[in-house]
Amino acid sequence: MMDARVVVVGSTNLDLVVTAPSLPRPGETVLGNGFSTVPGGKGANQAVAAARAGARCAFVGAVGQDGFADQLRASLADAGVDVRRLRSVPGPSGVALIAVDAAAENLIVVAPGANGELTSLADPDRAAVEAADVLLAQLEVPIEAVIQAAGWARTAGTTVVLNAAPARRLPAELLDVVDLLVVNQVEAAVIAGADDGVGLDGLMEALLDLVPRAVVTLGARGVRYADRLGLRLSVPSPTVEAVDTTAAGDAFTGALAVAWAERGGPVDAAAVTAALAWACAAGAACARRPGASTALPTRDEIDELFAQACPQASATGGGAAA
Repeated sequence: MMDARVVVVGSTNLDLVVTAPSLPRPGETVLGNGFSTVPGGKGANQAVAAARAGARCAFVGAVGQDGFADQLRASLADAGVDVRRLRSVPGPSGVALIAVDAAAENLIVVAPGANGELTSLADPDRAAVEAADVLLAQLEVPIEAVIQAAGWARTAGTTVVLNAAPARRLPAELLDVVDLLVVNQVEAAVIAGADDGVGLDGLMEALLDLVPRAVVTLGARGVRYADRLGLRLSVPSPTVEAVDTTAAGDAFTGALAVAWAERGGPVDAAAVTAALAWACAAGAACARRPGASTALPTRDEIDELFAQACPQASATGGGAAA
């Protein structure tokens, strides 16, 4: 098993988090019971998740020239992420407003700020992409940058993992270079252009018309996987007492990128199952703590929960950590 080299092209935000007994409905004011500021953003969260899961991870993104920028940069660097390609641009940094209820469900509104200025990449960014095993990208930065990075990755033989969130239809020039698509059910339906009546099986098949491999995340129920070679898998998530699910999906995706990179791309059902189960353990471990980047688990925490949930895979070397 080789060392994982992951480069993330994505967003970094400061999360302004309010906890409350229930989430507000449109037009409703709810009295909260706690407030915190936590470095976040899908890109930064997944970079930290990958670094804590054992990867050598570099981050390509942008912060503003405001009081949040130093905090965002430091949070990545402190997690062991290479921030040499995190540029500073005029204006504010990205901000996310997050409300979390007593059941650990959340509502999120993102103001992109500096993330919206990442419209094109440069030669040092290309070098990072070409040196990586896996390029991991999301859609909280302009899609032009994602397409550019993914094209470089395809040419260099770097695996392209796209977490297509927030939900939107994707251009063919991006879909054509994606190796593994990671989405939730809402995002899957939007990308596939599926009707409301299409079930999960139908969604999976519709995604395979667009990309060679797809993972649909199902929260506490785990994930579904399908590929064009005919493999179809349902992988459960470990059962934990959830406190905050805000970054659980990012923990899963970052860990999956690491597992994929370490294995050079799993090539059989057992290896794919183990990679997905290990990533599910990362997501479940994250949900046990409040916050975004501060809740992302270490490799030891992932291994421990994976061993508890999948003792046979762990004992036989099936886990990503083996």
